[in-house]
Amino acid sequence: MFHYTKDSSMEMQQTIEKLQENLQEEKFGVLWEFDVKGKLNEKGLDFEDPFVVLEVCNPHEAKRVLDVNKLVGYFLPCKIVVYKEEGQVKIGMPKPTELIKAVEDSQLTEIAEDIEKRLIAAIDKSV
Repeated sequence: MFHYTKDSSMEMQQTIEKLQENLQEEKFGVLWEFDVKGKLNEKGLDFEDPFVVLEVCNPHEAKRVLDVNKLVGYFLPCKIVVYKEEGQVKIGMPKPTELIKAVEDSQLTEIAEDIEKRLIAAIDKSV
């Protein structure tokens, strides 16, 4: 499966705040928080489910992978999504190990495995 998704026991904002704290523990910062519902509604489009995309990055890891292969920049920063579906708050992300398969490099696969493990740990502590 190309993604990792967990149900949260908290409301949206509480989940996002907890996730941001746990990401910091794993040395990832949130570069940008994009409120998809708000933006679509602002543009006159009817979208009712809360949906927030967090772009997260660890600068040291980003440099590490870009030094090996600049094409990995196509996957950066990592995205974690917090959304509500049928009343349930969820946290999910595309798995870095699945994305990195596109560049076919064993060195990058090892780095992606480590990053994925750390992001999953942050998600798991946030639900």
